[in-house]
Amino acid sequence: MRTSTRRLAALTAAATLAAGLLAACSSDPDSDAAGGTGKITLNVGTFGVFGLKQAGLYAEYEKSHPNIKIKENVIERNDAYYPKLLTQLQSGAGVNDVTAIEVSNITEVVQTQAAKFEDLGKAKGVDKSKYLDWKWNQATTTDGKTIALGTDIGPTALCYRKDLFKKAGLPTDREELAKAWSGDWNKYVALGERYMKNAPKGTKFVDSASSVYNAVFSGATDRYYDKSGKEIYEQSAGRKAAWDTAMKVAQSNMSAKLKQFDPTWDQGFANAKFATVACPAWMAGYIQEKSGAAGKGQWDITRAPTDGNWGGSFVGVPSAGKHKKEATALAVWLTQPEQLAKVFAKQASFPSTPSVYGSLKPSTDTTTYFNNAPITQIFGDAAQKIPSAVYGIKDAQIGQSITDIGVLQVEQQGKSPAEGWKAAEKEIKDVLGQ
Repeated sequence: MRTSTRRLAALTAAATLAAGLLAACSSDPDSDAAGGTGKITLNVGTFGVFGLKQAGLYAEYEKSHPNIKIKENVIERNDAYYPKLLTQLQSGAGVNDVTAIEVSNITEVVQTQAAKFEDLGKAKGVDKSKYLDWKWNQATTTDGKTIALGTDIGPTALCYRKDLFKKAGLPTDREELAKAWSGDWNKYVALGERYMKNAPKGTKFVDSASSVYNAVFSGATDRYYDKSGKEIYEQSAGRKAAWDTAMKVAQSNMSAKLKQFDPTWDQGFANAKFATVACPAWMAGYIQEKSGAAGKGQWDITRAPTDGNWGGSFVGVPSAGKHKKEATALAVWLTQPEQLAKVFAKQASFPSTPSVYGSLKPSTDTTTYFNNAPITQIFGDAAQKIPSAVYGIKDAQIGQSITDIGVLQVEQQGKSPAEGWKAAEKEIKDVLGQ
């Protein structure tokens, strides 16, 4: 969470020092964990449970490229990962050979950091027609330089604990639930009120009000910016609808009041502390990892009240890297349709490459984990209905200010919605330098 420019400056300074120390400690990148064998070590920077390693892609690539060793450097939260990435790009020190970029940051990277990336649109083996047009365009500058290739998109559903629903006396059939809240997030909130009347001891209906905010907002056509790049977050109908719904949750007793991607949130998954979570496709892998074996067969997936896209990512190759040729080859290979289909099979992250949509199959382990839900159909249907939306240069920071400042103050500190919004707006203006 960034609560002031002073704090951001301190974080940047710390990251710069860390990057410098990393550069000093790894001045000979080919003599590190590769064991002095002469192999080239390619560092891949990611956040959260990205899926490439989990799907076995690194091991597969190393097997077919015996001169390459891949090391993944993971930071759990994107709001910690992204400032470090910017610091590395600015200094040129400590950069990963391949780096992930979240969709809410891609506009800023394209507009302010494009010169620091290789043009993957010209890389050998890259075929623009394989990717969703809007996904390709998000990572391409006005003069045609494509700085990153899409990995996944975030068609959004709802994941729920069938066992907890049953104990609370609620319907457990995924089709019945989808019909019950179809088209209206208020109906989802109403079901939460029913859940809490007979909630299993120690459980809540939803993980956080921020989760609900992001899910509702994922279906908005008007977001924080208009097409000209002007900030419209104050009057945005999409933002207002998401905020109002989140406030109903924040002021109720149905939320576990957790901050997403923090350790306490992970523990909430592991200990079955909440019954539902807004579930973009990439969340399925996160649930599997954090809920563990105890959650197998207890989680299920159904359609969300409205369709939207929450998240999705890209991989790019920083020009300051020492192995640009090898890193480019790896980035291209990782984002080929057949590789992204393997990530889907492992953890349901939905590919940016529509040519594989008709043949996508989750693994038996994944379908079993989610109670044999028709995962491909649920996320595939949502993907076809994702509305066109405009992302701005500080999209991620504005959204984070709203969820991690505004929503949390209402949810965890008991502030009024007006007070929460005032705090969020102050943070947004600070982020925007206003």
